[in-house]
Amino acid sequence: MTVSIKEVAEHAGVSPGTVSNVLNRPDKVAAATRSRVEAAIRELGFVRHGSASTLRAGHSRTIGLSVIDIGNPFFTDVAAGVEDVASELGYAVILGNSAGSRVKEERNLLVLAEQRVRGVLITPSDEDLARLDRLRERGIHVVLVDHPPHRPDQCSVAVNDLAGGRAAVEHLVRRGSERVAYVTGPLTIRQCQDRLAGARQALPAGIEVVEMGAMNARAGEQAAAKLVASGELPDAVFCANDLLALGMLRGLLQAGVRVPEQVSLVGYDDIDFASASAVSLTSIRQPTYQLGKVATELLLDECDNPVTHAHQQIMFQPELIVRESTR
Repeated sequence: MTVSIKEVAEHAGVSPGTVSNVLNRPDKVAAATRSRVEAAIRELGFVRHGSASTLRAGHSRTIGLSVIDIGNPFFTDVAAGVEDVASELGYAVILGNSAGSRVKEERNLLVLAEQRVRGVLITPSDEDLARLDRLRERGIHVVLVDHPPHRPDQCSVAVNDLAGGRAAVEHLVRRGSERVAYVTGPLTIRQCQDRLAGARQALPAGIEVVEMGAMNARAGEQAAAKLVASGELPDAVFCANDLLALGMLRGLLQAGVRVPEQVSLVGYDDIDFASASAVSLTSIRQPTYQLGKVATELLLDECDNPVTHAHQQIMFQPELIVRESTR
């Protein structure tokens, strides 16, 4: 038997309009009243007719999140911040993983548009962002995550990767390193480019670039094998993320190379595994959960308050976390 909004309202002792507000605009309802209505919903087993409400409103109570690699703990933490805020404000999140593929990303964005999402949070797979402007033309709000501003009338949340790359290599130089290898994923990825540019600011000469096709631990091991096989190890290795660095660490140790005595090692992101590795990893910490949280707050403010919303371009600063992998 289907439970109606009217029955929920009678059970909770409120008006049907209040129940509707709890379902669609929970931030407009007093906490005590909202809790009473939510309890009635659970007790009666009420299920909202999502497709009908979507057709009436022209959109759903959903937002999309498109990331480059959900297997990377960095994006898992970002997604946690997104989901916490969205859930609190009565939104559901549809996750899309582009795996760094422009084709897959565009396919995911099409699905999100077909679902009439209110907005999209996205870490783009490349720097051609015309596809995002097309989303905006369809009335779908867009916020860039872990990406610098694209245009002044669009929100973005990012981390200063130029400063992060510079801090990583300045740390290595202070410890006597003169030859530094930068191990990275594809340099078509904006974050990889910016971290390299920052590294070169700290050490204009002596940066050897080892570009890999992926940014995971296996790619890090393969990069370690390349460096060992070259017969001339660098003083230090700076990796574009912690997964690469952890693979690099494993590969160097297996080859009998001592870290940090022979080669110092710095990662990027400061994921949980960084401090728990065989040799705890020096890393550049990013406020991952905060990135997701703030980006979602900006997106939903734009969705729910389009007239008063003020576009913001927020840039967080990274932090160097020193551990055993640098001497």
